[in-house]
Amino acid sequence: MDAGRHGSRSPCGLFSLLLAAAGTPSPVFRRRDSAPFVRPYRPGASFLPCVPLLRVAANGSTAPGITRTWLEVPTQYLVVELNKNLESGKEYALYSKFAGELADDLAGFYRSVYKAGNKTRLIATTQMEPTDARKAFPCFDEPAMKATFNLTLIHNPQLTVVSNMPPISTSEKLIEGKKWQATIFKTTPKMSTYLLAFVVSDFIKVESTNNGVKTGIWGRKEAIEENQGAYALNVTGRILHFYEQYYNIHYPLPKSDQIGIPDFSAGAMENWGLITYREAALFLHPSESSLKNKERALIAMAHELAHQWFGNLVTMRWWNDIWLNEGFATYMEYQGADHVEPTWNIKDLMLFNEIYPVMDFDALATSHPLSMKEDEVNTPEEIVALFNAISYRKGAAVIRMLRTFLTEKLFMNGLRSYLLANQYGNTVYRDLLDHWQKAVDNQTLVKLPKSIKEIMDTWVLQMGYPVVTVNTTTGQITQEHFLLDPQSNVTRQSEFNYTWTIPITSMKNGVKQADTWLQKTTATVEAFKVDTASWILLNTNATGYFRVNYDQENMRKLLHQLETNPNAISPADRAQIINDAFNLARAQRKNITSALDTTRFLSNETEYMPWQAALMNLKYFELMLDRSSVYGSMMKYLKKQVQPLFQHFKRLTNNWTVLPDGPMAQYNEVNAISTACSCGIQECLTLASDLFKKWKENPAINPIPPILRYTIYCNAIAQGGEAEWDFAWKKFQTETVATEAETLRLSMSCSKDPWILNRYLEYSMDPTKIRRQDALSTMNAVAGNPIGQSIAWDFICSQWKKIYAQFGGSLFAFSELINGVTRRFSSECELKQLEQFKKDNEQAGFGTGGRALEQALEKAKANNKWMKENKESVRLWFEAEAGHST
Repeated sequence: MDAGRHGSRSPCGLFSLLLAAAGTPSPVFRRRDSAPFVRPYRPGASFLPCVPLLRVAANGSTAPGITRTWLEVPTQYLVVELNKNLESGKEYALYSKFAGELADDLAGFYRSVYKAGNKTRLIATTQMEPTDARKAFPCFDEPAMKATFNLTLIHNPQLTVVSNMPPISTSEKLIEGKKWQATIFKTTPKMSTYLLAFVVSDFIKVESTNNGVKTGIWGRKEAIEENQGAYALNVTGRILHFYEQYYNIHYPLPKSDQIGIPDFSAGAMENWGLITYREAALFLHPSESSLKNKERALIAMAHELAHQWFGNLVTMRWWNDIWLNEGFATYMEYQGADHVEPTWNIKDLMLFNEIYPVMDFDALATSHPLSMKEDEVNTPEEIVALFNAISYRKGAAVIRMLRTFLTEKLFMNGLRSYLLANQYGNTVYRDLLDHWQKAVDNQTLVKLPKSIKEIMDTWVLQMGYPVVTVNTTTGQITQEHFLLDPQSNVTRQSEFNYTWTIPITSMKNGVKQADTWLQKTTATVEAFKVDTASWILLNTNATGYFRVNYDQENMRKLLHQLETNPNAISPADRAQIINDAFNLARAQRKNITSALDTTRFLSNETEYMPWQAALMNLKYFELMLDRSSVYGSMMKYLKKQVQPLFQHFKRLTNNWTVLPDGPMAQYNEVNAISTACSCGIQECLTLASDLFKKWKENPAINPIPPILRYTIYCNAIAQGGEAEWDFAWKKFQTETVATEAETLRLSMSCSKDPWILNRYLEYSMDPTKIRRQDALSTMNAVAGNPIGQSIAWDFICSQWKKIYAQFGGSLFAFSELINGVTRRFSSECELKQLEQFKKDNEQAGFGTGGRALEQALEKAKANNKWMKENKESVRLWFEAEAGHST
């Protein structure tokens, strides 16, 4: 990371090291099992005054001398130039003095603060991924440069230390007259630098042993004593055992610790044997945390534990293949979570959590392939920028598609072979494909039209995804690159000319059909012809990563089926019909009113998945229209559609006094209440204000079920004023349960008072009020409020340099901030503002949000076009459907 961004430190400790012999034209650094990796010297780069601190030693010969050192600024390499070449077959040792600052920047080795009663406590913790191990110790900070680590921590004897491996000894040390304790840890397995972790704290733990592996949950004393780690401890061993069986490799370490950190930039981090989390992603209060909180924690744990094999045991060679780590762990998290909670139907949530959101980003001309070329990913900022929705979510979607056409057995066989052959090593993504190909070659039941490589290269090496158009009169199907703006300029070239090898599942009149493949631009499939009494549905359960565009007659029959007997089509497929229709309309491939027609049947729908798909897509309409005259008629229509659902859950929950069974029903209860309140149904608004008022009158007892708290808090604060906001703020300041604190923090952004929202934005920049980890998501929450959007935009524009200085290197939140605060932009004036913002701040930079800014500009142009083309027809449709034509 850039030293200037994080304050003063010894420059020698910040950077990876390169060795170069004098007279060579550029420094050469060899990554393990790869060709020479050359970074050219940049004249004028900063010179590091480290020569007096360095020496080189060699076995059996005179060591080379050091001529000079310099810093390669973009790549953060410290280059050490020697007066002669190193000799093959000899060992050399390079020594450097090192000093680093224990800053509060949430990166490398950093400090975190929390309150225990009235006392302020400090802890020291780590976050190395992707390129911050160099801030903790001098190292060759690249994933292919694996090593074993021998760690000794010297610390206050009153504190506890924990690292990747168990401690093997402790001893007392006297330093400057003060007693310290030295804890030595067992040597780690061979692993990448970014997986090293250590924490110094006053935390305590709960622990157990499962199948010979010690599992521990560490955290603040108060959290552990309140039993907030009980669920994590209960499921960790079960998830590990599931993965041991799935991968057919025993967990490689003697223990698995997980620890909740008060200040943590990401959601969680898979450090081998010591997984770090935000508290809200690990700890669950027995009575204060909801089923949604429980699902979030379970998925987070299943993700990080999946990494212990896929990512830690076998690691990608370079960051251009980070999707191998993250996409696979994102896919596997749903398998591990489903194993622990099989009645939750948790795999279905992958559609809404991962696949639908990433398809929006991947339909932009500014998207990028899953696997980038190595020479496209050089600097820390370019590396961090790849930790995005494409790597995580599209990676998971493509793996899910592959597993479907490969079958579970072949998928698992290839995976096991891959892990066994490459354990403790590094790979590129084609190594994994080779093992799946071997699994296919060793059997005769599954026939593929091409090799695994030929199929998957079209999905991995080119950005975007296709839309498949079907003509049910002729059976003809065609594919085309799907773009939200078909006129956008795609500058990235593709060796496949943006065609894909597409596996297509289908169903005719509710009966599954034989699978087929679309290998060219156009083909004819006899099975896709239908008579006048039949309909066909493609891409069942949305297992393929593409959209489907039906001819008008087949779409009419599908809608008739939904309105007469929707149960003939699964909830997932009902959701898919809605989602495809809305996105095809945004891309001008369908009339906008035909997409709105897919929502008519919702007045009789009670399942979560169709409602969630509709609300996700109508959110775009809300963002475009909530400041226009059309918004009123839209809300009247939605009010008519949601009223039956609201009454359904009122009856089901005995007037909101009991919870419905299972996650899907509880999530749809939240949809019913939040939508009813946003549409102005008075019964809903009264419910929210009355429940909040009861809590205010008796703050010690919260009468609101945890699953409903955000919805109730948000609507009560929106209806209220300063008193309601201040009550929530006081509760937030003293809240010790992380999930409840997060709910309060986000709900306070719902205020309709501009001065309160502006004050809240100012609070977000003060780490004594809002933790650094939560600052950007708080700004984003305010921007999500129609009243807060312009306030947040003005605040971010005026504070950009300060925000960039503090958060420009954030893994996820910085890009999300840029996307979130600009997502309503649709007018010519807003587009000009965004372009001017880019121009004004080019010198300061955009850090990890550079690509997000380009995508924001692309989306703003598409939004502007959408408004011009659709606003009037949308107004007429809503007015007619709401029964209030004017």
